[in-house]
Amino acid sequence: MTEHVDVLIVGAGLSGIGAAHHIQDAFPNRSYALFEAREAMGGTWDLFRYPGVRSDSDMHTLGYRFRPWVAAEAIADGPAILDYIRQTAADAGIDRRIRYGHKVTGASWSSEEARWTVGFEHDGIPSTITCDFLYLCSGYYRYDEGYTPEFPGLEDFQGQVVHPQHWPAELDYAGKRVVVIGSGATAVTLVPAMAETAAHVTMLQRSPTYILSVPTVDGIATKLREKLGNRRAYTVTRWKNVLVSTLIYQLSQRRPQMMRKFFRNLAIKQLPEGYDVDTHFKPTYNPWDQRLCLVPDGDLFRSIREGRASVATDRIERFTADGIALESGAVLPADIVVTATGLDLLALGGIALTVDGREIQPPDTIAYKGMMLGGVPNLAFTIGYTNASWTLKADLVAEFVCRLLRHMDIHGYTQATPWPDPTITTAPLLDFQAGYVLRAIDRFPKAGSRAPWRLGMNYAQDVITLRHGKIEDGTIRFAGARRHATERTETRLGVQ
Repeated sequence: MTEHVDVLIVGAGLSGIGAAHHIQDAFPNRSYALFEAREAMGGTWDLFRYPGVRSDSDMHTLGYRFRPWVAAEAIADGPAILDYIRQTAADAGIDRRIRYGHKVTGASWSSEEARWTVGFEHDGIPSTITCDFLYLCSGYYRYDEGYTPEFPGLEDFQGQVVHPQHWPAELDYAGKRVVVIGSGATAVTLVPAMAETAAHVTMLQRSPTYILSVPTVDGIATKLREKLGNRRAYTVTRWKNVLVSTLIYQLSQRRPQMMRKFFRNLAIKQLPEGYDVDTHFKPTYNPWDQRLCLVPDGDLFRSIREGRASVATDRIERFTADGIALESGAVLPADIVVTATGLDLLALGGIALTVDGREIQPPDTIAYKGMMLGGVPNLAFTIGYTNASWTLKADLVAEFVCRLLRHMDIHGYTQATPWPDPTITTAPLLDFQAGYVLRAIDRFPKAGSRAPWRLGMNYAQDVITLRHGKIEDGTIRFAGARRHATERTETRLGVQ
């Protein structure tokens, strides 16, 4: 007999643990399970083990709304974040609901039965489970491999090549010459961390990235905790950081030249006198056309000032036996090359979807509020902000899902399906110019030309829309009459 749960959550990372907490808190009597393809919870924060791995957002916004981040460090390392996720799961008993090694492969919706039949593999054995609502928290990139371009002559290189997504625990880079290819968040994290013991680390980039130095410890948050206590201080700090990041983003969009000058001047102050800032730290694009990189206490700039690291802005001609030859004619000697060249995106965890026998191709769908698919019943997914913390959006999506499920309980509905207006035009779901997005955006659902078919990128606005907006907004079609709806609704609303 096939097992059935009310809600099936896919993915036990930051989003999945948060989703489970929201579901469990809102509906204590609702059955749910959490499937995780890997053998550990934590998602990104368990997968990535490279030196210095840390948050690329402050922890007062990357942390959950319901669980204050109380450590002193506002920019935290990977192990601290992983411990935060694990402790959240353990304290709520969510860890007991996780089924590891359960890789979801497909899901088929039946309108007649008003449920999903979800196919998965465990220990190489295929099986199925059914659920009323399918909640995908699997992120948006492949966990089994990262993106590495084809480099001419790579087979000639006699040193070691490593991708950050699969960092060898035994890698010894002490006293070695290291080249890190890339200029994004991973690269600017790796360079100062490896420079602590490597002979020298060079960050090789095709083009510069905007980099902002931020304090590791948020002094205002520390003082607020002393005066207001952990929970109230966390709320105030969270909103303070949301407003500051929103201001920087909005100014970058509306006054790009002013912000370009602002970031350039910050770099000049932290680099050695006479440093070629315009070659290495002056991007050709406007601020926030790609994600802004944060460096705690300016550690990248400090490693450059101290001569332990350097930046080369050039293109690779080919690998040689002992390094990398550049198009400019320069040669970078290397014992180890780290390809911090990005992620390979994966839509909806690579799960094959069908609705009443009809195959659903993600690029042929339109995303409702950036979290449900047009024409697909009882399914939600989480994609976080590109201009702010992932968890800010993940929390709001979970709150909306809970509101939607409660609304369905109250009215006895068994199905909720966003239904696109045929007059809207489509656009890419992620309006973002990062290379890893541009390479794969055609695999993802589309966004629409107007609300509610856009992926919102403004947290304050999304608070109003997702936390307080109408559920019956004329876009979601509700159907069905759940068996024993009155009985189940009374139980979940606390009616005895």
